Amino acid sequence: MLKILMFFFSFSVFAQMDFCTQELETFPVLAGGREKPLYVLATDSIKFISGDTKVDKLSATEAFCKLSLKAFGMPLELPVRVKVDHVDVKKFLNIKDTETSAPVLDLLAKAEIINTELASLKENNAYKKELNRVVQRLGTYQAIVEGRAWNVPFIQEGKIAFSPIGEFLTEARVMSAQDKGMNPVKYLFQEAKADYLRIKGDAYLLELKYFKWNLFLWAMLSSILGIALFVIFKNKTPGTIITVVSIGIQIAALSMRVMISGRAPVTNMYETVMFSGLGALLISCIISLVRREVVFVIAGLAYNILSLMMMKFAHGMLDEGISPLVPVLRDNFWLSTHVTTVILSYASLALSWILSNSLLLRNRFRPVGPAEYRYQVDLIYTCIKVGVVLLSGGVILGGVWADYSWGRFWGWDPKETWSLIVLLVYMAILHGKYSSWIPAQRFVPLVAGAFMSVMMAWFGVNYILASGLHSYGFSEGGAIFLASFFAIQIMILILTQVGTKKNER
Repeated sequence: MLKILMFFFSFSVFAQMDFCTQELETFPVLAGGREKPLYVLATDSIKFISGDTKVDKLSATEAFCKLSLKAFGMPLELPVRVKVDHVDVKKFLNIKDTETSAPVLDLLAKAEIINTELASLKENNAYKKELNRVVQRLGTYQAIVEGRAWNVPFIQEGKIAFSPIGEFLTEARVMSAQDKGMNPVKYLFQEAKADYLRIKGDAYLLELKYFKWNLFLWAMLSSILGIALFVIFKNKTPGTIITVVSIGIQIAALSMRVMISGRAPVTNMYETVMFSGLGALLISCIISLVRREVVFVIAGLAYNILSLMMMKFAHGMLDEGISPLVPVLRDNFWLSTHVTTVILSYASLALSWILSNSLLLRNRFRPVGPAEYRYQVDLIYTCIKVGVVLLSGGVILGGVWADYSWGRFWGWDPKETWSLIVLLVYMAILHGKYSSWIPAQRFVPLVAGAFMSVMMAWFGVNYILASGLHSYGFSEGGAIFLASFFAIQIMILILTQVGTKKNER
């Protein structure tokens, strides 16, 4: 009976219609415990599998739809490739170093040896995690082609329920829609969407607007314009207005994300970068109002631009998808206090990093006078004080959360350890500056270099160590990015320190 049904669908229904179109982007589906537009599910799924949002020339929605029809025997093969990041995993799967993916059918043929390799690995290192990720990508592909990934709404006892497309498109349903004046399958999907909208409304479309509007790109462009206006014009009003616009756009985007996910936006690396950029800009504006110094705002805009550029272009290491939380992250109070405080501390320390590197480069190519140098040092010192206070609170709150979640206040987890290292590094710098143990000309390069410890705690634990209790919710990879950051920072320190005349400040 199943073979007959598959044959019926393949050649009597699907072969006669153009069903998989962009119109399906707004179709409501259930995935990951949330109701969302098909566009979001399709984009997240195709991007997770291949690292791209298209398959050949097809959009994610079109490709997802066509792959789902394979569950009904459609004789269709798309050139889907599976993303593979880790160098050792590439070697194990016989993938060239220059390749970042492999054909899905090739990897499906190797599924047994991949599972055997996974079973033999005891250490939960980056290699094992990447193998697991490959298995998950293959599983996602199989769920799509077997019709299990696409859950379609229907009315059950006056309420909306969902069923996989393979169970929704029964022979009886299709036959009952034969006389509706259009393709019966297309009619059934239009009816399903209309029923959903009538009972539950269109609130789920907020997620489609969030991704389609691309607000963070507009925020990045406005931040760039804000810096330009501050630099070009003596009147700071135009720059201030554009800065407020950038903040407003980011708050709107962040609010939309919170409304969609129902949680604080700090549960994966993408969200921490997003929140740190906005946090740095807000902190810089507050400090600027207190100190009456616009350089803070310029530094905040500069770091905000860097964060937004990472969010826009670093797709290999940051996943913008809104995923369900692991159980330990579902306590919103501790999530909102501990993680938010730590990220804000990193944002404040990032301001000191921007200001210190700026001063080093300025002084290298056009020496800064002693009075101006001391003034700039004081500005950097202010940012560090704010950052250390926030980080101290974040570490303490983290201990309370750890006791609540895991039954111990401190366990020397890599993330905990590196957060403590960052705190001790900056406390030592603060103490040295306050006691005059560290002179001004040494203080600035120390601050610039100290931010490498922040990057190690923030990114390195996940991208290099890839271990510990805090490794959930974060993408693998990114070691090249981190190594590049360290190399550039060290080069700046060498350029600005070697051969530079040291004057007492």
